[in-house]
Amino acid sequence: MGTTKAENFTDRQNRLAQMMKALGHPARIAIIQELLNAKTCICNELVNELGLAQATISQHLKELKNVGLIKGTVEGTSTCYCIDPKGWKQYRQQMDAFFVSYEGKNNCC
Repeated sequence: MGTTKAENFTDRQNRLAQMMKALGHPARIAIIQELLNAKTCICNELVNELGLAQATISQHLKELKNVGLIKGTVEGTSTCYCIDPKGWKQYRQQMDAFFVSYEGKNNCC
């Protein structure tokens, strides 16, 4: 696959694409759903809940954290994760603006 030439797009377009890519894997959707359902930080429960290897879950958590959808805090030998309210709000606003921009008034195709 070729390069995306990110410099050809706005910062907003690149950021939205990064966030959408982070959610582009079913394991990451499942992780987000577990965090939303828990309504608290989760430390080690994701391995048991999702049935994936710890290393796999760690990689998915890293991707979600890199785009700001979740945050983690170190507690002893574990890192606990939860939804990052600031990142979540920003992502929701960008997604809302993206989908609201279409008003369904096109008479083509």
